[in-house]
Amino acid sequence: MTQPEKTTPEALRASMVRALREQDAITSTAVEAAFTAVPRHLFAPEAPLETAYDLHGILPVKKNEHGLDMSVISAAHLQAVMLEQAGVEPGMRVLEIGSGGYNAALIQELAGNGEVTTLDIDADVIARARKHLDETGYERVKSVVADAETGVAGLGTFDRIIVTVATWDIPPSWVEALSEKGRLVTPLTVCGTTRSTAFERDGDGLVSLSYRLSSFVPLQGEGAAPDRKIMLRDGVALQSDHEETPLDAKALNRALAGDRLEKWSGAAYDLPDELEWFMTLNLTFPARLHASKDVIDSGLVEPSARLGVAALVSEDSFAYRTRRANPDTGTAGFESGVVAHGPQAEELAEQYAELLRRWAADHQRRGAATIRYVPGPAPSPLPPGTARKRHGYVTVTWA
Repeated sequence: MTQPEKTTPEALRASMVRALREQDAITSTAVEAAFTAVPRHLFAPEAPLETAYDLHGILPVKKNEHGLDMSVISAAHLQAVMLEQAGVEPGMRVLEIGSGGYNAALIQELAGNGEVTTLDIDADVIARARKHLDETGYERVKSVVADAETGVAGLGTFDRIIVTVATWDIPPSWVEALSEKGRLVTPLTVCGTTRSTAFERDGDGLVSLSYRLSSFVPLQGEGAAPDRKIMLRDGVALQSDHEETPLDAKALNRALAGDRLEKWSGAAYDLPDELEWFMTLNLTFPARLHASKDVIDSGLVEPSARLGVAALVSEDSFAYRTRRANPDTGTAGFESGVVAHGPQAEELAEQYAELLRRWAADHQRRGAATIRYVPGPAPSPLPPGTARKRHGYVTVTWA
C-alpha cells in the first residue's frame, strides 16, 4: 500500500494563507505575500507543524514559575488583522513592542528596505527572537531589550508602532515617537476588555481608524495595568481598573448567595463583541465578572461569565448580561437580559437593561465606535464612555 505523502511546511503555510484570506483576516496582496514568505514553524521549532500553522494557535515563548504564559507568538489570524490595520509600506521605519521574532519577520517583508526594530523587556525573549530571525535570514531586524514605558524614547521616530501585548495605557513616549502621519496599532484594554486599535494623531492625542476584538498577554514593567481583583468565592472573581468601582468581596459574595433577579430587555442579542465594548464603556461602575466552568455548570452564574462579562457593581450588589432564545427579537434569535444579585438588584438591572436597549436601537452594527486617547488629567466626574488612565484618558463615542 502506498503511504500518504507527509504534509510539508510549505503546504501547511499555503493552506493557512488561503484560510486567512477566506476569513478576511488577510485583505491585501502585501500581507498575503508576507505570510507566504515567512516560515512560521521555524520560529516555534518545539511545536508540531500543524500547531504552528493553526490559524488561531498561540505558540508559547516563555512561561512564569506558575506555568502561565509571559510571552507568546500570537495567533496568525490576529497577527494578520493587526498588520492589515497597520498598513506597513516599503521604506517605512517600524517599531514592534513585544517580541517573538515571527511578527517582526512579517513586518520586515512588508517594510522591504525600511527599518524594523523589535523591543521587549525580557532579555531571554529577545535572545530567542534574535536567534530565529538570524537563522531565517532576517538579520536586518534590529532587537532592543528595554522597558516599553520608557525605552522607546531615544529610538527616533517611527512611521508605524505595532504593539503585541495588551496595554492599559499609552505612554507619552509612544505618541512622541510617532511621525506626523504615523500610526499606532495597540491592543488597548479598558476594564478587562481588549480591542486592537489603529490610531493616528489627533492634535496632541490619538483617534481610532479601526478596532478589532483581540486577546494578548499583558504588558510588563512600568506600564503594567493596575490589578484590582477580588474573589467572591472559589471560581468567581470580579476585576476592575475603574478606580471608582467599589469591590467589597464579602458584601458581593453575600449578594451572590442571595436571591437572583432576572430582567429581560426586549432587545436583540447580536454582535456580542461590539455589545461588550459598548457596555464596558457606558456602565457607571464597571467591572468584569469571571466564573469557572464548575460554577457555571452548577447554575449559580450564567455562561456569559466563562470568558468574562461586563458587570455593573455597587457596594453590595451587581448585575451582568445574559441571553435567552427569543425569535421575536430578530434574525439573531436571542434576547439580551440581565441577572442581578443584592439589595440594589432591581435598580442595577434596570440601568443595565436600558443600556442594552439603547445599544440595540442605536448602535447595533460593527465599527460604530470612535476611540480617542487624550493625554492629561481626565474630567471629573467621568462622563459616560470615558475611562481614566495613568497618562491620560480614553473617550469613546458611538455613531
